[in-house]
Amino acid sequence: MDPLPPKNTFINLSLFKVAPEFRGRSAFIVQLWWIIQDCLIRTSPQFMYGWRRFWWRVFGAEIGDHVIIRPTAKVTYPWKIKVGDYSWIGDNVELYSLGPIEIGSDVVISQYAYLCAGTHDYTKLDFPLVAKPIRVEDQAWIAAGCFIAPGVIIGMGSIIGAHSVVLDDMPAATICAGNPARAVKPRPVPKSSI
Repeated sequence: MDPLPPKNTFINLSLFKVAPEFRGRSAFIVQLWWIIQDCLIRTSPQFMYGWRRFWWRVFGAEIGDHVIIRPTAKVTYPWKIKVGDYSWIGDNVELYSLGPIEIGSDVVISQYAYLCAGTHDYTKLDFPLVAKPIRVEDQAWIAAGCFIAPGVIIGMGSIIGAHSVVLDDMPAATICAGNPARAVKPRPVPKSSI
C-alpha cells in the first residue's frame, strides 16, 4: 500500500490570503452589507420589492426596472451584480458574487438556485480564490435548486431544469437538464396568453 503523502502536500491553508482588492470594497463595507442584508432585507415583508431594490442599489448593484427580489435571496457582494428589467430573483436564491454576475431582462431565477461566480485554484498550495463571471442572458429560466458553476453563460431563452448542475455554457433557446446539465431539446416559442 502506498504511504500517505506528507502533510500540506495539496493544500496549506496557513498560506491562504484574500487579495485586498478581491472583494471590491473595504472589509467595513462588506460587513455593513451583510448586517443590512440580514437585519433589514431578510426580515422585510414579501411585498416590499422596492425596499430590497433600494438597498441592493445603495450598495452598488445595477438593478433594472420592476425587478422582483424575494426577502430570502442573498448576494455576497451586490456591487458585482447587474440585473435587467422585469427579472425575478426567487426565495433562497444565492448569488455568490465573488466575480461579476450579470442577469438579463425577463429572467427567472427560481428558489434555491445557487449561482457561484468564484472558486479556488487547487493547483496552488495556498488555494487562492479565483473569480469567474456568470452571465444569464435575457428570457432564460433557471429552475429550482440549480447550481450554476463559475464562468458559465446561460444562453438567451434557455430553460435549466430543476436541480441541474451547470458546469458548461448552455445554448440559447434550449431546454437543458441533468448532472451535468446537457441540452435536451429546443425550447418552443410560447403562444400569447393575452
